[in-house]
Amino acid sequence: MSEDPIRPKDDNRLGRLSKNTAFLMMMVLMLLLAVQFVRGEEETIEEITFTEFRSQLSSGNIHEVTVIDRKIEGELRAPSANQNGEFIKFGVTLPGDLTDGLLADLEAGDVIVKAETAEPGWGTFLITALPWLLFIAFWIWIFRTMQGGGNKAFQFGRSKAKMISPDTPKVTFADVAGADEAKQELQEIIEFLKDPAKFSRLGGRLPKGVLLVGPPGTGKTLLARAVAGEAARPFFQMSGSDFVEMFVGVGASRVRDLFEQGKAHAPCIIFVDEIDAVGRHRGAGLGGGHDEREQTLNALLVEMDGFESNEGVILLAATNRPDVLDPALLRPGRFDRQVVVDMPDVKGREGILRVHAKKLPLADDVELSVVARGTPGMSGADLENVCNEAALLAARRNADKVAMSDFEQAKDKIMLGTERRSLVLTEEERTLTAYHEAGHVVIGLKVPGLDPVHKVSIVPRGRALGITASLPKEDRHSYKKEWLEGQLAMLFGGRVAEEMIFGPESVTTGAGNDIERATVMARRMVTTFGMSEVIGLVAIGDSEQEVFLGREIMQRRGVSEHTARLVDQEIKRMIDDAHERARKVLEEHKDLLEDFAQALLERETLDRTEIEILARGEKLPPLAGLEDEPLTLAGSKRPAIADKSAHPLGIMGGEGPLPGPAPGYHDRDGELEGC
Repeated sequence: MSEDPIRPKDDNRLGRLSKNTAFLMMMVLMLLLAVQFVRGEEETIEEITFTEFRSQLSSGNIHEVTVIDRKIEGELRAPSANQNGEFIKFGVTLPGDLTDGLLADLEAGDVIVKAETAEPGWGTFLITALPWLLFIAFWIWIFRTMQGGGNKAFQFGRSKAKMISPDTPKVTFADVAGADEAKQELQEIIEFLKDPAKFSRLGGRLPKGVLLVGPPGTGKTLLARAVAGEAARPFFQMSGSDFVEMFVGVGASRVRDLFEQGKAHAPCIIFVDEIDAVGRHRGAGLGGGHDEREQTLNALLVEMDGFESNEGVILLAATNRPDVLDPALLRPGRFDRQVVVDMPDVKGREGILRVHAKKLPLADDVELSVVARGTPGMSGADLENVCNEAALLAARRNADKVAMSDFEQAKDKIMLGTERRSLVLTEEERTLTAYHEAGHVVIGLKVPGLDPVHKVSIVPRGRALGITASLPKEDRHSYKKEWLEGQLAMLFGGRVAEEMIFGPESVTTGAGNDIERATVMARRMVTTFGMSEVIGLVAIGDSEQEVFLGREIMQRRGVSEHTARLVDQEIKRMIDDAHERARKVLEEHKDLLEDFAQALLERETLDRTEIEILARGEKLPPLAGLEDEPLTLAGSKRPAIADKSAHPLGIMGGEGPLPGPAPGYHDRDGELEGC
């Protein structure tokens, strides 16, 4: 029967043998001590004083003596008695060295005199050596404890990789949805491991490494766990931060040990999560790089593709920062493949929801496809959180099943935030907020090319006093100039409504977030997207990536004062045009603005159906028993709305020209720091 490479070998026999040997040695020592003790008890020697010894000598009662240094042991001619009883053998310690006078007295008394050299017995030796033996045994036990078992305090250079055993609950590709292309790439790696001859017969070789790249929460680690469950081969898992510790050289040593374990179990897979912790660009940072981290990276580069080959060892790694990785790490021969795990589309989101909804008792009205269409831009982790929040909301109302309203409420809670109904607003603040949000809604309805307005609310959420949320009809991966200009106008809809209704002197800080976002959007349109005729198709300014000291410091991104002035002028022109466009639209539809404002003051929240009714110029149905209704979702009168912390409109940050589609919202700030 062949040995299972996944099951660890039984290396504890030597440890058990050592423990048994130590036990036997301890028993032998105890036996020797017992024998010595019994032998000592066989003949009782009475210890007497030197005065009594002289008295017995004077009376002629001493038969023989044995001199051992300053110790005299002897035997009496006739038994003598003291407070301890009768005795025949005695011992006495001389107050000084043996003198000639004492010897003469012994000879005169016809005493047989013997002399011996003092030699310690087994008992004396063991008693003397026992503390040292115990001390040595203690330290041996300390070292064995620290080096064995789970505590490896002295094994600094040993890898901390964990081998996934067959007993571990398996995650398969069936548990992963929304990443079909990534699963196909990884499935091929698994087939490489199971049947290398299928691919090598045409001259192909086993890939050295696969790098999973994607935003946080898209399922990179989950895919790695699925590979471990599908491969049926040894699978070592380790985090990038586990390589480097406080001791110099530990990281490189652990890399070498990790690959030694891999070669011993080849063919196998080694998974390193968050590899950017050790794979960052060398030479980065002021004053040179981190020597220890660079040594670790050098060891990793050599092990992946160095002088010695590592056939059958595939390195699987994950990161959400591929831009900071060293180019030598990304070249073919090390990471042969880069698998992009991006945000899921509507089909992928539905599949993810179905995977996570398997363990939930769903009501008959739940339509996961509808939930998927209403969650653009959400990652797999976000969708899992939606399912979890829906289950918690259902449990909160003591329901037996999770209903569609729970999913809607959970979706709004995660995407848009939690209501702050405990925040009491004055009537003036409610009115200002209502007109502000009504301005956003009117612009969103009347400017062509914008996403449909999904919901508007004047219920405070987070740091916002009111929110207007939009959802795209479909996933959007690129953005037209028309859409961006419409978004600029919509951002200023709230500020223009405040100016029209209450006058320029009564405008508030509520538009602070809108102005900030509009400025960022306009700057990117001018400097990055080439949407300014004055500036042209020239990329100006810093890159949108995070600052990476050591690389960025070596790159010059100088812009002349003339160009910088033109950029500022173009940004100002775009913002002024958007502000004026918003004013014209609101002046043209002032009656609609009033209708939305009054409806918000009455109902606080309007969903898409109610917004469409007002846009057609119709009256909303009366609210019956609103005060007694619980907090529900879309279709109810108290839905949840927004949180400023989300990435609105898909404009802020991201890798591409714009990040993946995300619900847009426009809010009215309630705090100065948000302005």
